[in-house]
Amino acid sequence: MTGDSNMNFNVLNRTCKLVVLLCLLHITVTFFFYVRSSATPLGFRSPQSHRNVLRYGQDRAEAGSPGTDAQEAGKKQGEAAEESRDQEEKQDQKLEKCPETSPLLVGPLRVEFNIHVSLDQIKKDNPNIQYGGRYKPKDCEVLQKVAIIIPFRNRDEHLKFWLYYLHPILQRQQLDYGVYIINQDGDETFNRAKLLNVGYMEALKEYDYNCFVFSDVDLIPMDDRNTYRCFEQPRHLSVSMDKFSYRLPYNQYFGGVSSLSKDQFLKINGFPNNYWGWGGEDDDIFNRLSFKGMSISRPNGEVGKCRMIRHNRDKQNDPNPQRFDRIAHTRDTMDKDGINTLSYRVLKTEKLDLYTKITVDVGKP
Repeated sequence: MTGDSNMNFNVLNRTCKLVVLLCLLHITVTFFFYVRSSATPLGFRSPQSHRNVLRYGQDRAEAGSPGTDAQEAGKKQGEAAEESRDQEEKQDQKLEKCPETSPLLVGPLRVEFNIHVSLDQIKKDNPNIQYGGRYKPKDCEVLQKVAIIIPFRNRDEHLKFWLYYLHPILQRQQLDYGVYIINQDGDETFNRAKLLNVGYMEALKEYDYNCFVFSDVDLIPMDDRNTYRCFEQPRHLSVSMDKFSYRLPYNQYFGGVSSLSKDQFLKINGFPNNYWGWGGEDDDIFNRLSFKGMSISRPNGEVGKCRMIRHNRDKQNDPNPQRFDRIAHTRDTMDKDGINTLSYRVLKTEKLDLYTKITVDVGKP
């Protein structure tokens, strides 16, 4: 009898031990998978998994599933959070300043006007140009923000060549720039300097430019080292034109293409508004700069070479018979005629693929 009891007790004891071992094994396995599932909480998902969650919510919302309003709110919150993270990443990746001289420059260029150019092809060749003719380098922080101002009327063929050659040059120069075509409406006498004043005013309404390049539409630089930006002194860029056998016609010449910083421009009260017709306004501008104690800087004759597109003189742009008298009185008129007395009316603003065109009524003589 005693032997049977001992045998039953041993069986029971072994059974209990087996049950305890099984329980311990179950607890161990449960704890292991709990720890593993908790190692990556929702708040620390990878960016890709976070985007998948957003995409799932978007797909359900687009499919018209129940609770669309709540999903839409969640979608917007997710997008806002992702945008905030993207901005923080951009701030973390601070760009170095662009070098004073761009490493992308190639030097002397071949400029020809006997080739076919089209706006579609220019756009295709310059895919980084943004709407309205804007460009900004992505790999460095720009030194200046440059508005290119072109006085204009009935020069569409010339404009194509300007865009064809200048957009690649300006990009290689690593400029943050915008191109503004200031188109004089109607058939009254042309007023180049007043259109340049208008360009200055209108460009500043769009962006905080601190440098302004004023260029005729028919002048193309022949060397991309001739940088279209501003310097410590006002800059004359079209130094040696083929029109003048690649020589400066006279020391005071400031026509064609020039650049002034915002401070330099305001110091001379902008440009004169009362030069109607061809000639005189560039000499008036030179006088204004001289009277305010500034001097003209220029690239050397080789770098400053440019070609002019040959053409007949425009209608309603005959030589101004009053230009010599006005030039002689610049000191007396410069504080009373300029950006502080500018009046005009914008008729139309067009944001195009390669430039911004602003058509204006500047009045008449």
